[in-house]
Amino acid sequence: MGEAMTTSAAGQPLIPQPPATVTALRQAVAQIAPVALPAFTRELDQAADQSRQGSDLAPLQRFVAQWAVYVHIQRQPRLAARLRELEDLAATGDTAQVRGAASEIGRMLDDAHAALSLLPR
Repeated sequence: MGEAMTTSAAGQPLIPQPPATVTALRQAVAQIAPVALPAFTRELDQAADQSRQGSDLAPLQRFVAQWAVYVHIQRQPRLAARLRELEDLAATGDTAQVRGAASEIGRMLDDAHAALSLLPR
């Protein structure tokens, strides 16, 4: 099962939600989901290249928003485990299971976006 993450009996988040900056998000990913660091770096490079080419910050802003949501979910062990179950179901289930899993994943992402929009900037 890999190394045990420290979490309280009440299922508290592993870490506080970090500020929505590249540096803070990279540190959070390294701490709670180190296997995702290569994807983080690859996507950051792509977003930075797109931003430079278009002289537009939107790709970097999308990158930060996406990874803030990822960290928001991954820092909560129960939520992260449920997301993994749903992703497996979406990949292997029948049509009804795939539809149900996709719908629940969408709700989880919407909830994460909503929770993050309430945080102080």
